[in-house]
Amino acid sequence: MLTTLKNAFKVKEIKNRILFTLMILVVVRLGAQLPIPGVSRDVFAAWFEAQTGGAFNFFDQMTGGAFTQMSVFALNITPYITSSIIMQLMTIAIPKLEEMQKDGEDGRKKIREYTRYVTIALAVIEGLAMGIGLYRGGNLMHNNVLDIIMVTAALVAGASLVMWLGEQITEKGIGNGISIILLINIISTIPSDFKLLYDKFLSGKNIVKAGIAGIIILAIILFIVVFVVYLQDGERRIPVQYSKKVVGRKMVGGSTSSIPLKVNTAGVIPIIFASSIMSLPGIILGFIGKTPGGIPGHILAALSSSNWCKPSQPIYSIGLLIYILLVVFFAYFYTSITFNPLAVADNMKKQGGFIPGIRPGKPTSDYLNKILNNIIFIGAVGLIIVAVIPIFCAGVFGVNVSFGGTSLIIIVGVVLETLKQIESMMLVRHYKGFLND
Repeated sequence: MLTTLKNAFKVKEIKNRILFTLMILVVVRLGAQLPIPGVSRDVFAAWFEAQTGGAFNFFDQMTGGAFTQMSVFALNITPYITSSIIMQLMTIAIPKLEEMQKDGEDGRKKIREYTRYVTIALAVIEGLAMGIGLYRGGNLMHNNVLDIIMVTAALVAGASLVMWLGEQITEKGIGNGISIILLINIISTIPSDFKLLYDKFLSGKNIVKAGIAGIIILAIILFIVVFVVYLQDGERRIPVQYSKKVVGRKMVGGSTSSIPLKVNTAGVIPIIFASSIMSLPGIILGFIGKTPGGIPGHILAALSSSNWCKPSQPIYSIGLLIYILLVVFFAYFYTSITFNPLAVADNMKKQGGFIPGIRPGKPTSDYLNKILNNIIFIGAVGLIIVAVIPIFCAGVFGVNVSFGGTSLIIIVGVVLETLKQIESMMLVRHYKGFLND
């Protein structure tokens, strides 16, 4: 990785792109510190600390702490991520959008335009909900309708600006802009996490105990990082043979290729979907300001990840079982709508391709389905292991850190994809230089 970055800075074009990306990220972090006019940060911070259910924790990690500080970037890139997921699902469900996606660059530009519109609509809805929630909690300066409008406008403007900055990184910088912004937001919370670990396990302890605790913490972190790297890069390659055919006076075909099926086909989407569903009731009730009691209260507590794996409250760990089932379900669901074995088999048949030992057509589709189901299960188990480790540590040891689980998958995935893009740009430059010679 360091060698790739070192070589990249030797190329002026790539160096300028990296510096441009860094400049945009500085703007993003500065925007995360700008307060929304008329909002009492101290009162809101106290309200956030009172939300013991932890429904907002993952949301705050995705915004890089901008949410707890009630800055103009409090919504950050969350509306755009939600909008992208919605559009991706709608592209599968609506034939017109599917045709548009297949219609080359013009069709994809149109879909990106629709994604922006949906992002603004979601930002308005979320901003208005937060404005009303702050109004009901008495966190606004004058606590009137004008304050609600001002908060909503500031949040929508901030989300729109972050979306634009992300697109600028994609166009003029390095990597996918939205993913890079999400990466820097998550990384910005890591220093506070290490401080939390130090205060909890190392501070005030003798050298032996502190050393053992430090080694154990480092081993767990390294294990999760290495495991996530293998999970993200792991794939099953299905060999494909293309038959020979005569075109004019030439014999073409006969080449060998492969279909790469990633172990973690759905990426981090299953965890995001499962976390969103589990935390949605707590978020809604948190803004409304209602705390149910009795059976509804226990159900709400079971849905909160902050109550899982606690030895004093084992009954609430039922929510963890529901969470695991949701992760597995969404792993299969998301993969089924993004990868169509029947379409792949048909395309292979049209191009004269076949899997050795498997007949073209439906047998090929059934074979791909069988392989895919096994891979999805392995990927889902890997996701569950990565997600449950920090939940277990938070429940048993009372340490809630952001660099485990979902956050680490995002960090590793974005870093690997960005490095691959840098390497591709350098390779293209070398080819250009070779052709010019």
